[in-house]
Amino acid sequence: MIPLPLARIAEITSGALSGMADPRAVVRGPVVIDSRDAEPGSLFVAFKGARSDGHDFAAQAVRAGAVAVLASRPVEVPTIIVPDTTAALAELATSQAAALPKATVIGVTGSAGKTTTKDLLALLTARIGPTIAPAGNYNNEIGHPLTVLKADADTRYLVLELSARTIGNIAALARIAPPEIGVVLNVGTAHLGVFGGKEAIAKAKGELVEALPRTGVAVLNHDDPQVRAMASRTDARVTYFGRTEEAAIRAEELTMDERGRASFTLRTPSGAAPVRLKLYGAHAVDNALAAAAAGYELGLPVATIAAELSQAEPRSRWRMEVTDRPDGVTIINDAYNANPDSMRAAFDALGMLGRGRRRFAVIAALRELGEESPALNAEVGRLAGGSGLAGLIVTGPDAGPMLEGAHAAAQQAAQQAAQQAAQPGHPSPATHIVHLPDAQTAAAEMAPWLRPGDVVLIKGPRAMGLERTAELLLGGVAQ
Repeated sequence: MIPLPLARIAEITSGALSGMADPRAVVRGPVVIDSRDAEPGSLFVAFKGARSDGHDFAAQAVRAGAVAVLASRPVEVPTIIVPDTTAALAELATSQAAALPKATVIGVTGSAGKTTTKDLLALLTARIGPTIAPAGNYNNEIGHPLTVLKADADTRYLVLELSARTIGNIAALARIAPPEIGVVLNVGTAHLGVFGGKEAIAKAKGELVEALPRTGVAVLNHDDPQVRAMASRTDARVTYFGRTEEAAIRAEELTMDERGRASFTLRTPSGAAPVRLKLYGAHAVDNALAAAAAGYELGLPVATIAAELSQAEPRSRWRMEVTDRPDGVTIINDAYNANPDSMRAAFDALGMLGRGRRRFAVIAALRELGEESPALNAEVGRLAGGSGLAGLIVTGPDAGPMLEGAHAAAQQAAQQAAQQAAQPGHPSPATHIVHLPDAQTAAAEMAPWLRPGDVVLIKGPRAMGLERTAELLLGGVAQ
């Protein structure tokens, strides 16, 4: 961050110095919310959570070198006391962003693919200037300002991921660091129950393009009608990415290899170049195109964009991580989170990577889908049960609709297999469909099923912790 004395931080956050805080003491960063991350020159922000209270760790942070604590009540160390630490963190980040006149802010949003697109775009911008981007998916009212506060006078690009749980969230995040380029990937069914419908999700995602200045650029997915329609909601210039000829930045001659990795020709208004992705799944093409479109708007040559995309590997954990065990079993760890759209993409990737191999899956019931939850979970169950799996494990609570869908699809597949046994390539039904309580028991059940050459997809809501299943099946390889 840009160094600031405590007196100035107190002024920005409307706080009061306490605990013998020296108003001249300078915070040089980082700003942290975990006392274990505190270091000399840092500022520790104390949040009261459901399980722990950061105020209880204030002294530990100061002992580690924190100059002071941003807190909502007095603690026995140098402190800036504010009414609301979340609001104060946003105010501090807003002030810091305004002090970065040389930095270009790029915002990325969408129902799926935000983190991968952000990672790809950060690789591109790093080619032309110092870049700050969030680790993982720091994309909410706490992670977003923390990322902004990592920037300093040398920063030229801030690549930020913006998430929404309610209408107004993205608009609020955009006020902290006003974007000049806004990338909207898709409007899907993530958090459907929270928003109440896809139209509301589209309204929320479109807040990003509404925040753009007239001199900015909206980078929109032409293949998604609801994203395409956002062009009417901004005064900024609009450019499209996608797979059709109407998109200025598009993929042509798309092919997939035996591991489910895409190759295509990246077409731009000024030329074309070949891309061969190391990322898994056809959905990675859309993320790559979105990053390419933003990079192109920044002036990167198409050959440079194509080369960077071709070299890119997953940077954020538990998103289509593909690992081959020594015995030839392949584990696809896509356990970071899940919604109906990302489930379909994951099973598509499993189908490609597992072609000619026995395939298995460990999944869990999806959440935050509102009144449509039973129907959407049943649909995912039917997808899994009818996809030719040799075995399926559904973990966790509220699994009834998903299990019913899986059993129904497996039964239908079995009937079709019996009727069309002579037709090659017809999917065989799942031979095992099991419900288990958690990630650890899922791994214990799955392990004896596997033999060399098999492939396993692991995917579910973040709260289920299915990355633990992957870790156990890999014998500690996944970290």
